[in-house]
Amino acid sequence: MTQIKKRSDCPISCSLDMWGDKWSLLIVRDLMFAKECTYGDFLKSEEGIATNILASRLQTLEENKIIEKHDHPDSKAKVLYKLTRKGIDLLPILIEINLWAEKYSSIPADRKAMLKEVKKDKPGFIKAMTKELERT
Repeated sequence: MTQIKKRSDCPISCSLDMWGDKWSLLIVRDLMFAKECTYGDFLKSEEGIATNILASRLQTLEENKIIEKHDHPDSKAKVLYKLTRKGIDLLPILIEINLWAEKYSSIPADRKAMLKEVKKDKPGFIKAMTKELERT
């Protein structure tokens, strides 16, 4: 396994080295809300990730145990990517990013609906969503 060289001992810097670039966060986002994805599913996202960047980010996320590969039930040629427990633990961070974005920019209606539920009971929402992600 590749060991990522730390730039510093700062917890924020160390965390960002594992999952903090744009593409990695979008991969985690897709897995949070789609539950499981194939390589092709990630390529279809509206942000338009390049294949070389996708392959690199998937490898980094897997090396850092944020995601893991599973056999696809319908195709030996495909792999399903799923969040690990470590990846699922990023849920509160993604929720806070969504709340921040709602405050400072326009967001899609489906995301606004989710955030309305979050605001009613953030700990309850996180607990329920975590349980749902653990089942997949």
